[in-house]
Amino acid sequence: MANPFDLSGRVAIVTGANTGIGQGIAMALAQAGASIAAVGRSSMDETEAMVTEAGARFHAINADLGTIAPVKRIVAETLSAFGALDILVNNAGIIRRADAIDFTEEDWDAVIDTNLKTAFFLAQAAGRHMIEKGRGKIINIASLLSFQGGIRIPSYTASKSGLAGVTRLLACEWAAKGVNVNAIAPGYFVTNNTTALREDLDRSTAILARIPAGRWGVPAELGGAAVFLASSASDYVHGTVLPVDGGWLAR
Repeated sequence: MANPFDLSGRVAIVTGANTGIGQGIAMALAQAGASIAAVGRSSMDETEAMVTEAGARFHAINADLGTIAPVKRIVAETLSAFGALDILVNNAGIIRRADAIDFTEEDWDAVIDTNLKTAFFLAQAAGRHMIEKGRGKIINIASLLSFQGGIRIPSYTASKSGLAGVTRLLACEWAAKGVNVNAIAPGYFVTNNTTALREDLDRSTAILARIPAGRWGVPAELGGAAVFLASSASDYVHGTVLPVDGGWLAR
């Protein structure tokens, strides 16, 4: 029986792949056989070394996803480099922290533009190609804040709640066209975005007390969920937001 999780011959765009969750997902997809088009603003050397060591092809695309300006170029460059596009992982994101009463329009717009607007239009650009081909997988990286309110991160909560909604909307429109659109909702992971939380003793202690697994996650632990949603094993999975959270939402 063929391995339903095998991604050999598939091509994946992974945004924000230079570090953290994006890097962990890119590595997992590469280990499953996918070629990786890694998108980010900073050096991709470490990710490239990891992907090529796994025996997968790699192409770096430098782009600032704070606007939709590079969206069409990202898809075109991927097709030029690999001749195909089968998987999109919308992972790139930013976070700004302040009390809601003090939150600025600048911080609101920066987060919404990166986390929600660009993610939608990149899905649209990739989706056009996938619909024409009759097959494709789009994975949006949502958050526990797609389900909950959070504290001091109003635009992040809005963006991740919106991304969960967009995931369901695209699934409703594209499932019959052969394109699976789903999301992963990471819990509390060790990444650059959570440095402030992990360094805040009171907040970190409170967070750990609620996680049944009793620890923060590491990016590699999102790999299995990503490979599942990128592979033929999930061909009848549409519009789901899959928590990978150490049991946080269960408590």
